[in-house]
Amino acid sequence: METVAENRAFGGVQGVYTHASEACACDMTFGLFLPEEAKDGPVPVLWYLSGLTCTHENAMTKAGAQGWAAEQGIALIFPDTSPRGEDVADDEAYDLGKGAGFYVNATQEPWAKHFRMWDYVAEELPALIGDNFAVDMARQAITGHSMGGHGALTLAMGLPGRFASVSAFAPICHPSQSDWGRKQLGAYLGSDESTWAPHDAAPLMKHKGFDGPVLVDTGTDDQFGDLLKTDTLALAMAERRQEGALRMQKGYDHSYFFVSSFMEEHVSFHAEALWAR
Repeated sequence: METVAENRAFGGVQGVYTHASEACACDMTFGLFLPEEAKDGPVPVLWYLSGLTCTHENAMTKAGAQGWAAEQGIALIFPDTSPRGEDVADDEAYDLGKGAGFYVNATQEPWAKHFRMWDYVAEELPALIGDNFAVDMARQAITGHSMGGHGALTLAMGLPGRFASVSAFAPICHPSQSDWGRKQLGAYLGSDESTWAPHDAAPLMKHKGFDGPVLVDTGTDDQFGDLLKTDTLALAMAERRQEGALRMQKGYDHSYFFVSSFMEEHVSFHAEALWAR
């Protein structure tokens, strides 16, 4: 692992690091914010998974999360959204290939060699960070935006007991029934739609649910609202009587202005669950 940058921020340190990833068979970059309390011992962790076209940097610089995390004494992890490199497969479209990993383990060519983002986020990166930084991996929570909201929800439900809480900003809720999902899941996982099931949040919520609190915010003026299928997740949460809330925020769109507007509430929501563990 190599240090790209470390900057003082809110009394802590915002770092950027690269490492050779076995899961993705390429070099990967991630951001990690450690609050001042990490000097004295391990602190809880909040994962932030970003959306389409993003790298580790977008949320790190635009979401306004570090100040609130510092206030709560928790770390933030900002993974990349896909493998990178000259030999990594890509597509001309913005919503497939680099920047669009969808947090799945691809089984189809030409994606299978590198696009193993589920294993990267669920196993490899937690182990690397846990071994090298003052973080408490027994206290993890997860959030994300858009494609990253999809990833946060599916990872939280797919890894029972791992995360104390899960939240999402404008998540893709039912990718198997959306143009933000069918194309990508078909490309990465193949035409057998039964293999898509572990990566479809609304059915997962209906049939499995999450063993902790859930918070979802989506803007009423989200320009991609038809692709998000928010109603399917709302119905699934209601039918299951899932602990949590899905809120439609009046006048907000899909941008980081929306994300940053509600970041304080999401960080506080996770901090309460993390410190209760």
